[in-house]
Amino acid sequence: MRFPRSYDATISREDFLRLLPQAVGGEAWTVAGDRFVGDRWSLCLTRIAPLEIGSVRLDRHRVEFEFEGLSPAEEDAFMQRFTLHYQRGGG
Repeated sequence: MRFPRSYDATISREDFLRLLPQAVGGEAWTVAGDRFVGDRWSLCLTRIAPLEIGSVRLDRHRVEFEFEGLSPAEEDAFMQRFTLHYQRGGG
């Protein structure tokens, strides 16, 4: 199964950072502005217009992934683990 390599996430930057270590399986990563870089992956977190429902306003970000040196199966395994950590309400 091929997972999308970018998506819009209704999440604050703080919550995204809190969940990131588990989502990448404990792998070490560095931050350079809005780019998060691991050994063979990187992602860019870009703030987009918030979701507004009545008086409720929720932060949103565009999440875009890049992979280097991973097979399609390894990319899918990474994305499956990653997306499981960010699902809310049972997916």
